Amino acid sequence: MSSTSILARSAALRLLFFLLLMIPLASLVLAQDWDAVQMKTTELAPQIFMIEGAGGNLVLCTGEDGAFLVDDQFAPLNEKIRAAIAEQTDSPVQWVLNTHWHGDHTGGNEDFGSTGSFIVAHENVRQRMSHEQFSDIFDRTTPASPAIALPVVTFNDSISFYWNGQTLRVFHVAPAHTDGDALVHFVEANVLHAGDVFWSQDFPFVDHASGGSLDGMIDALALLIDLIDDDTQVVPGHGQVSDRAGIQRTREMLIGVRAAITALLDEGMDLDAIVEANPTGPWNEEWGNGWLDPEEFTRITTSGMILARAGN
Repeated sequence: MSSTSILARSAALRLLFFLLLMIPLASLVLAQDWDAVQMKTTELAPQIFMIEGAGGNLVLCTGEDGAFLVDDQFAPLNEKIRAAIAEQTDSPVQWVLNTHWHGDHTGGNEDFGSTGSFIVAHENVRQRMSHEQFSDIFDRTTPASPAIALPVVTFNDSISFYWNGQTLRVFHVAPAHTDGDALVHFVEANVLHAGDVFWSQDFPFVDHASGGSLDGMIDALALLIDLIDDDTQVVPGHGQVSDRAGIQRTREMLIGVRAAITALLDEGMDLDAIVEANPTGPWNEEWGNGWLDPEEFTRITTSGMILARAGN
């Protein structure tokens, strides 16, 4: 195949991927009935709470030093999130840590930043949020986030907090869900927030456009398995609280999916043929009822694997 053909094919695949990416995200935000969202708070350990609403799961740490919040969902939920926090503490939120840059995890940044919270994230999160981005597919410019919503503390590899009697180990993994994923380990409480590196019940979304990688996600889950023990409570980016065995089960599923799609690619199948072959079949019943159905998951995952093979 000529270099011109390879570039043309790569551009076409990239176009397809972005279309697949943007449509469900836009639908999620536009179709959401924010008034109907109910916040659910679960105590995982003394002074450590998981808060569920719409979008990514939150973890709240309370105590004498003030509140520490991991992620903040969508902006329209600001009042509900603050009300859920107020049920556990009357202290202000001193720190907000974003596990990555997606809007269902950073949408509340502007609200918390404007009231004095210090926002922390990986350096790539600040870079992605602070630059205007143009989509030639939609002929639309997405403005940079306002300065008040940007992380004011960033890190490259890891950062630690000693807060409310807890040791919080925050570390970056090689590109997995995105290129800015942060995992948060509350050491004494034995609670881990895995961000969107781990989806406990559904086929996960690997955001190749943001530097994500299926291989990276599989590797990151292996790191988590080594980091924690059988008693660790694991908060996924999406889904119910899980544990080490749940991470192992998810990783085995992703390894199986990768092997199945790789075999079809090696046979020379194109994207549509691979989707028709249903490589996720053995896992559809358990994992295919979430945000991405089996066909969507297969298309996005396969597109990313083809781009990776093409060196893009």
